[in-house]
Amino acid sequence: MNLASIRIITNDVDRLTRFYERVLVITATRPAPVFAELRTAAGEVAVAVASTETVAMLGDSAPRPASNDSIIIEFVVTDVDAEFARLQNVLDDIVLPPTTMPWGNRSTLFRDPDGNLVNLFSRPAP
Repeated sequence: MNLASIRIITNDVDRLTRFYERVLVITATRPAPVFAELRTAAGEVAVAVASTETVAMLGDSAPRPASNDSIIIEFVVTDVDAEFARLQNVLDDIVLPPTTMPWGNRSTLFRDPDGNLVNLFSRPAP
């Protein structure tokens, strides 16, 4: 079994897709207006952005947009400080500026337009 994607359910696919295109510096594929997929260079796992329409058949069990309090979407980057400098002016909610964590990772955390927590991090040199 392989992880295929992390799908974020949103009320505004276009807005959230534009945000992740800017963060990841890639263009999403849009097979339908209600769905976008952003595949990084590693290509094995994608960030998918989908409308509530894509989960409507789940009824009351469907995910609720902008209500995540338990998941952090994480991306490994080469230079956390450079990525933070590139994105700082477009981020509305910076949770943690670039910081070296007690275990050695360098991280910056912010929220996407729907409030999902995003972590850009680099691992310490061996």
